[in-house]
Amino acid sequence: MKALIIDGYVDEPACLGVPPYLSPYSRYIAGALRERGLSEKEIHYLTIDTLRENPPGTGELIGKADLLVIIAGMTVPGKYLRASPITPGEIETIFRVANGVKVIGGPVRLGFSNQGGRAAKGAENGISLGEAVLAKMDLEAFVYDLFERRAGGGGSDNSGSLPAGLKAPESVDHRFRTTAEIGRWGPKGAFLIRQHPDYPYCMCELETYRGCGRRVHCSFCTEPFYGASDYRPVEDVVAEVSALYSHGARYFRIGRQPDLFSYHGTDAGGPVPKPMPEVLEKLYQGIRNSAPELSVLHMDNANPITLATYPEESEQILKTIIKYHTSGDVAAFGMETADPKVLAANSLKATSEEVFDAIKLVNRLGAGCGANGLPEILPGINFVHGLMGETKKTFQLNYDFLLQVLDSGLLLRRINIRQVMAFPGTPIYGRDETARKHKKLFLVYKEQVRKNIDLPMLRRVVPEGTVLKDVMCEVHYRGVTFGRQLGSYPLLVGIPALMPLRKFTDITVTGHGMRSITGIPHPLQINAASPALIREIPGVSRKAADSIASGVPYASREDFLRRVSEGKKIISFIGI
Repeated sequence: MKALIIDGYVDEPACLGVPPYLSPYSRYIAGALRERGLSEKEIHYLTIDTLRENPPGTGELIGKADLLVIIAGMTVPGKYLRASPITPGEIETIFRVANGVKVIGGPVRLGFSNQGGRAAKGAENGISLGEAVLAKMDLEAFVYDLFERRAGGGGSDNSGSLPAGLKAPESVDHRFRTTAEIGRWGPKGAFLIRQHPDYPYCMCELETYRGCGRRVHCSFCTEPFYGASDYRPVEDVVAEVSALYSHGARYFRIGRQPDLFSYHGTDAGGPVPKPMPEVLEKLYQGIRNSAPELSVLHMDNANPITLATYPEESEQILKTIIKYHTSGDVAAFGMETADPKVLAANSLKATSEEVFDAIKLVNRLGAGCGANGLPEILPGINFVHGLMGETKKTFQLNYDFLLQVLDSGLLLRRINIRQVMAFPGTPIYGRDETARKHKKLFLVYKEQVRKNIDLPMLRRVVPEGTVLKDVMCEVHYRGVTFGRQLGSYPLLVGIPALMPLRKFTDITVTGHGMRSITGIPHPLQINAASPALIREIPGVSRKAADSIASGVPYASREDFLRRVSEGKKIISFIGI
């Protein structure tokens, strides 16, 4: 039997699977197939971008696959450097070409949308599925249950139109998988990382739990569709990391959960579970022991009200994270709004005062510079607009909050501002008209934040002259190479030269945009550098840069210092 998994990418409030990230979905599916008896050679994986490039053999794989599985679904809007999520038209085209059993699932089951400010369409309304089946609950469980018996076990009781060993998809019940099942499937599917086009430089998104334990849920969030918090055993997460590591994985993010600080939290009668610092210590220590030479270990989501409600326990967890992680980490806070009326109307979590307390806590412990040139760990802030109760005053309150953070001297690693995507079944669905009503105001406000908050904040986080380690060069555009460090919410770096792609380089920060930076290789090999790169050296005027360029080659550092009047000021950036 041949199975083909096509990764159309996912982006959810608590899961990212857009390159260089590899979501758990494809790995769990591969593990389920392995448990059903398929060999690693019988399980093929393609990203939608690989399929678009149409290398020899991809079309043949689709046509000959006995089982074709498409993973898709964007429940939050995003912009991506070199990846583009699958479109309804592409899904329909793939299914027309395929001859085997065809299944689609993932967050797409909740609806299809790719733009903030618009309501999602139901998946079956937005996509013409033909003979394909939409897995209405967990895709990996549906794929597992498709099998009559272990593949390769002989004939089938089905009609001759079905591959041996597979049930008719319409006869399969839709269900959620269990933590015990993914405890088995995660390690079994770890081999799939070797088929990722970015291998070995892909980030493995790790799941600790999913679902939400709150009694009343945020109006727009899709995480409650997964039910109450369903915590994975620490041992299972560590075993999955160990398996991934054995297959060459070196980049990890504990990202698939709504609040890492609440992992295995206990109900103490408050608004959120009480954190269990000893569990996080066991998790991080276990990951480090099973992947001793990992390159990146980052996290994603943290609920600010958890940190504000339980500061002592949260401080212990932060110390654990800093002890075991790699620097440049980000704790993304779902603040959503600073407007108390919007907060109440949408059953949101933390007040602006509580969020500010959480920001101070993370800064106090994590603002120091780490080994890769970035602070150890900083908070990120997520704002959502178009929520119920939003008025023009909401925009001013949000802006004032950010200005308060800036004026206080605190650091934020990212400020994410988006318009709500409303999905069927959420309280805001059908009541999200304010997103369209305030569209122009939203754009003006967003630009003000970028210019007046993001830019000075970025200059504070990575001042000119900062050396960032291990920037991966990813794309060329108009004579500029764009790259990022592998990690959680990495900074976009523009290098004014054509650098080799898929190679790492250290860079010196030379300039700042609103959400990106300009940099030059560190140290800059002055005798081989273009005039454009020399002009970017911090503290060098254009006239002085042209003079340095005209003096090439320099025989030694001493020769450079003797012939360049400003040499002492810039020699730390120079290699000869």
